[in-house]
Amino acid sequence: MEEQPECPVCLQSYDGESTLPRVLSCGHTACEECLTNIPKKFPDTIRCPACTVLVKFPPQGPSALPKNIDLLRLFPSISNLTPDSTRNSKKSSFEFVARSWPDEFHAAWKDRVLLLDAVSVESQGSTESASSSRLSGCLKEGDGDGDSKVSLLRVGSFQRRDDGCDSVFEFGYVLRMISCLWEMEEEERDELDVIMCVKERGVSKVLGLWGDLKNGVLYLVGEKLSDFSWEEFDDSSCLAVMGMQLCEALLSLNKEGVNAGCLSVSCVKFDEFGNAFVDLIELLETGRNVYGLISEETCRKPVGALEMGLVLKRLVKNGVFMSFEVLFELLKRQNLLITQASSECLVSCSSDVWPVCFLLLMLLGGKQFSEELTESVTGVDAKECEGKIEDLLVLYTGLMEKLSSILESKLSGKFKSMVGILRQCCCLDPQARPVLTDLWKCNRELIMNHRLSSMFALEKKKPKKRKEFCLVLGELCRLVVVGSKEVEEDLTEEGEFDKDFVGRLSVGKIKSKDLRGHQDSITGLAVGDGFLFSSSLDKNIHIWSLKDFSHVHTFKGHQDKVMALIYINGAESVCVSGDGGGGIFVWSTSFPLEEQPLRKWYEPKDWRYSGIHALAYSEDGYVYSGSGDNTVKAWSLQDGKLVCTMTGHKSVVSALVVLNGVLYSGSWDGTVRLWSLSDHSFLTVLGEETQGIVKSILSLAADEGTLVAAYQNGDIQIWRDDTSMKSMQIQSSAILTVALNGKWLFTGGWDKTVNIQELSGDEISLECTHVGSIPGSSVVTSLLYWEGKLFAGFADKSIKVYYSGR
Repeated sequence: MEEQPECPVCLQSYDGESTLPRVLSCGHTACEECLTNIPKKFPDTIRCPACTVLVKFPPQGPSALPKNIDLLRLFPSISNLTPDSTRNSKKSSFEFVARSWPDEFHAAWKDRVLLLDAVSVESQGSTESASSSRLSGCLKEGDGDGDSKVSLLRVGSFQRRDDGCDSVFEFGYVLRMISCLWEMEEEERDELDVIMCVKERGVSKVLGLWGDLKNGVLYLVGEKLSDFSWEEFDDSSCLAVMGMQLCEALLSLNKEGVNAGCLSVSCVKFDEFGNAFVDLIELLETGRNVYGLISEETCRKPVGALEMGLVLKRLVKNGVFMSFEVLFELLKRQNLLITQASSECLVSCSSDVWPVCFLLLMLLGGKQFSEELTESVTGVDAKECEGKIEDLLVLYTGLMEKLSSILESKLSGKFKSMVGILRQCCCLDPQARPVLTDLWKCNRELIMNHRLSSMFALEKKKPKKRKEFCLVLGELCRLVVVGSKEVEEDLTEEGEFDKDFVGRLSVGKIKSKDLRGHQDSITGLAVGDGFLFSSSLDKNIHIWSLKDFSHVHTFKGHQDKVMALIYINGAESVCVSGDGGGGIFVWSTSFPLEEQPLRKWYEPKDWRYSGIHALAYSEDGYVYSGSGDNTVKAWSLQDGKLVCTMTGHKSVVSALVVLNGVLYSGSWDGTVRLWSLSDHSFLTVLGEETQGIVKSILSLAADEGTLVAAYQNGDIQIWRDDTSMKSMQIQSSAILTVALNGKWLFTGGWDKTVNIQELSGDEISLECTHVGSIPGSSVVTSLLYWEGKLFAGFADKSIKVYYSGR
């Protein structure tokens, strides 16, 4: 027994009573209840649940629609009611710009890239620029409160546009930064991710990433706080407050899985209220300075304790403090030690206690403290040392001896407890040192009553599940070796920074080929039967082979400028063109190609008339023309008979597209009108809800339920299923042409550039991301995307074919 016919929406079988089939004007059937509940976005219209065509719907409801009598009588014979499976079938996908990174990576990093014009770099002296990977700049505030000072640290490089790249395509700013991030080592990105996620107390804010397109450099941008006048620092109570705040900052980093590894005077900054902060940008810069210093002192060769003493001396002289286990591990990773032993297991959170202790003593002792520490390292006899970990311990012992006298002279009496814990912090054994929390408590007791201070304690939070790493030993500090031109040149030779970002695309580089032959501006492009058809203001239509892009033939006959062009595939494939004098010509595309049209007809002229501006075609056999008399006309393709004239626009009809059984007409009046293809009646209008100055529509494009309108002021408006999803400006001047294929949106116009956008999202929200651009030498007048190739017509009479070359 065969199944009874059922409603395609609710899947209930038709019974002629409670589930009654009603026929829509498109020919498909659904039950009354489902038709009643379908959302009605526009008055007296609904979208067919089977074919998605926008059709008329009577105001009195589905009861005014005819019953499907044949369906009720002949239950088995319903195969012809199956929804058209080809209407919404997806086209074969051709990636014009295939990216090597996944969508998840793009989503994770795109919001961390600051806008190109958000950061301005301050002019730097030549000496400073050459020796530092850190710059100063200003960040534009969105609320209009002025610019704020920022620090910029180089974290990556990408190829500049003028570096000899032979590709005509150029990624947009954001995607160039994403490409640069994708080419980084995974460890570098992981460190960046952790650093940019730190939003804890006492640590300066990292604001995002910014790319300097002129120099091809990617910067990490952080807030810039004030320096402190160390000469005025002589109060022990202030020392305790600062000690607490530094401990809190490093504890915040430890909670994120980051060990600083070292500290310097320049790492400590102050806000407007005098609170101490650890500057992450300065901390990374300090780490890079350490690498450069080591490179200069060791000449990048295995060394013994004598050279190690010189390194330690330079560190102390420059106000950089790091525990012996961190320094030893850093030298070991640089292959600068003879011994094979490792101290990696000793590097932990306790390694940060050492530099905090020395930094506090540095603040208390001033320049004299630094000079005395340097003398203590110089006095160590290292002639018999061989670069082992025990030798480094000998060097650090000199520092320990010097500390005892300083602690006794500077911190006596009521600071006895602090003397004891600072001595423990300077212990060479990491496991015997107190933790940062203990040092914080000790400083707290110096400024508060012991009984009262016991009420306060640092909240013990469970650390996040992150991979722990030591910042000074990480990849970001090794990324740029400061002060060593030899190392930087080596990195360039290895391709560390000099990579062709376009060449990294999985499909290769975007190249172009010129097609020349027209004598005036290009006005239209169409593809079919293995040919590219191009129209021009020179009144001719040229035919080009899609195999080798050679010129094949020329259609001649128009007496006016050809303004519009379409290709119609059918039993008799033809090319249809419209000119400024109202002529519509039909050309055969079968061999042998003829110079004269198969047939032609003309629109009636009146005093308002200014010719054909747009053409479209429906499978019902009608050619539609958009005219200067503000009308849309339907013509029989077979004999050129005028079927009807559709009125309603208040200005020139400049663009036409057919989508899902609806004709869309765009006009200089700034609106898009929808017309039923079944009876050519008016359905609704898009764009009337927009208030303000009228923006003329110059081009329309549609694909898979998405409609895009391009305007004379550089705006685009995007609708999906006739619902407005996005309105934005993507060019500074008029967009003359737009092409849409799946997720790729191409626009061109007066700015002489083909801009490429990527559409993404769902039925609720839509994102339009600028992917890149292709600069041209003339105004872009026509665009066509076909099977991975982009065809562009220009006002300088040329046609360019952009394609992915390997």
